[in-house]
Amino acid sequence: MVMNPKQVFLSVLIFGVAGLLLFMYLQVWIEEQHTGRVEKKREQKSSSEWGPPHYLQPAPRIMTTEKIQEHITNQNSMFHMPGDLKKKKGNLLNSGRPTRVLAKTSHPQGENQALGKITGSSTNNLIENHQETKTLFKKFGEMNWSSDIRHLNKSLVKDNKWKKTDVTQEKRRSFLQEFCKKYTGVSRPQSHLFHVVSRIYVEDKHKILYCEVPKAGCSNWKRILMVLSGLASSTYNISHDAVHYGKYLKKLDSFDLKGIYTRLNTYTKAVFVRDPMERLVSAFRDKFEHPNSYYHPVFGRAIIKKYRSNACEEALNDGSGVKFREFVHYLLDSHRPVGMDIHWEKVSKLCYPCLINYDFVGKFETLEEDANYFLQLIGAPKELRFPNFKDRHSSDERTNTQVVRQYLKDLTRTERQLIYDFYYLDYLMFNYTTPFL
Repeated sequence: MVMNPKQVFLSVLIFGVAGLLLFMYLQVWIEEQHTGRVEKKREQKSSSEWGPPHYLQPAPRIMTTEKIQEHITNQNSMFHMPGDLKKKKGNLLNSGRPTRVLAKTSHPQGENQALGKITGSSTNNLIENHQETKTLFKKFGEMNWSSDIRHLNKSLVKDNKWKKTDVTQEKRRSFLQEFCKKYTGVSRPQSHLFHVVSRIYVEDKHKILYCEVPKAGCSNWKRILMVLSGLASSTYNISHDAVHYGKYLKKLDSFDLKGIYTRLNTYTKAVFVRDPMERLVSAFRDKFEHPNSYYHPVFGRAIIKKYRSNACEEALNDGSGVKFREFVHYLLDSHRPVGMDIHWEKVSKLCYPCLINYDFVGKFETLEEDANYFLQLIGAPKELRFPNFKDRHSSDERTNTQVVRQYLKDLTRTERQLIYDFYYLDYLMFNYTTPFL
């Protein structure tokens, strides 16, 4: 078959456009891969304290008030952007995920459709989409993490009984903002954006972002989010396994850059916290004083092996029977045999309260009151109330101040002080009283 000149010209043009698109794609891919490797090496040197197993260091001594404040200033340098902003501004977003986002936005209509257009418009669209993605990266790098507190929309709150709760809420938000201004300066993270928002749950219908703090009412909060999003009719119909293993709720790090940025700037952001010492004891009781197919073999075995002399073979095999003092030794060990866990991780490392401006700061100590006021603020159905049932081990006494003191009796004064030093940021930024030491 002999092709006429018009067909030859059309074929050459198609192959030319295809080659140009392939060249541009490879150029972008090589550039991103090279940048990723360079930034990864640089980040490992400058931000090694963000790594999983050993990035939490206990204070080596009992600290005076002056020493604690000095320690705060030094430790919080992790929130400062280094002097050379141009060299470091990519650290926030330099991870594998943004590369995949770039690939999606570079070919929004699919590669075959792009190659099918021979007028040149596909090439222009490719360039425009790539530029749009680069603009998003730049916008995140320049994001004002420490802007002033947003005014809560209180138009949906009709009942005067919430006045006292509202005053308390404003005080908490102002206190946290002033603390972050005083101790963290510029407040730009040296960690990936996707890591910073990885504990935040999203409810799009009522435009809510909720940062999960385990042992501070998070199970019932997830139930609330499931009801709000229409996944369940009542919080009392949702099992523990459905809450924690059902994968029904979306997290903020599952969205692309634009989705994360939009939600952070337009949704109502809430965090609920708890007295650090009380939260620690609650986590220990839940994970180590009851049968557990994960925490006993993974954490229990390692803790008993390292911190118990003359441990019996049975304890070494099943990991049950960990004592609170052994657990504390693990917590304070900078060379702990297993990594950290979200149930006793610091709130400052879970929710980054000095990087993300939370609109609502609730406390476990006033959980129902705070939660129900928040539901009023976001326009939840009138019949929806925060559940007050205990998620598991309902026959056990709730962890409170008296229970905590019983556990602290097994520790020396130095060990109690070191726990406080470990959680000092959480104590200070949420204005908790210094515990009994």
